[in-house]
Amino acid sequence: MKEVRYFYTPEPMSGALPDDEAAHALRVLRLAEGDEIFLMDGKGTFYRAAITEAMKKRCGYQIVETLPQTPQWKGHLHLAMAPTKNMDRTEWFAEKATEIGFDELTFLDCQFSERRVVKDERIEKILVAAMKQSRKAYLPHLNSMIPFSEFIKRPSSGQKFICHCYDDHLPLLKDQLTPEEDALVMVGPEGDFSIEEVKAAEAAGFQSVSLGKSRLRTETAALVAVHLMNLTH
Repeated sequence: MKEVRYFYTPEPMSGALPDDEAAHALRVLRLAEGDEIFLMDGKGTFYRAAITEAMKKRCGYQIVETLPQTPQWKGHLHLAMAPTKNMDRTEWFAEKATEIGFDELTFLDCQFSERRVVKDERIEKILVAAMKQSRKAYLPHLNSMIPFSEFIKRPSSGQKFICHCYDDHLPLLKDQLTPEEDALVMVGPEGDFSIEEVKAAEAAGFQSVSLGKSRLRTETAALVAVHLMNLTH
């Protein structure tokens, strides 16, 4: 029995795989005319298709069956984080969070941030690869880095949380999340959010919460937050 092959095709009705996916299908996997493949549009639908053209740089296909997928969680799950100085850790988070499942990722430029530039294209490729590997029907939406002060002013539906370590008696995020309601969680840099940022976020409607007694690295804290949101929803 042949392994099922999945390819990301944001425009599935185009009838041909994007160039990078075509190269992988033809040069790496050596798929040929007549082979069956599955497409994912990142918007909630899979497609069963048959290859109709296998040229040097073109992989054409015909859609055989449309397969709408049921969302695996309710509500919109949004994680906003300060990227780590070592980008490998941020990239690891992006991959693992996508495997678990969430809807949106925003990078924050905070007062104590050690990295203020992120290559969106690189992160986008990681999100796509993780979506394909974990066979998720939805591709998380990636936002470019934004100053913390601007981000907290943006309108957002549902619950809003800021995780920090300034108070040992904060309620736990897992106990505050409301099932099936949109949720936005912010995680700060290695040096945490500043006191001023925490106060500004609270004034903007964010609730201060804790992720537990352990002090976590930024990428670990962000992954824990995504996991808790996913479990609750």
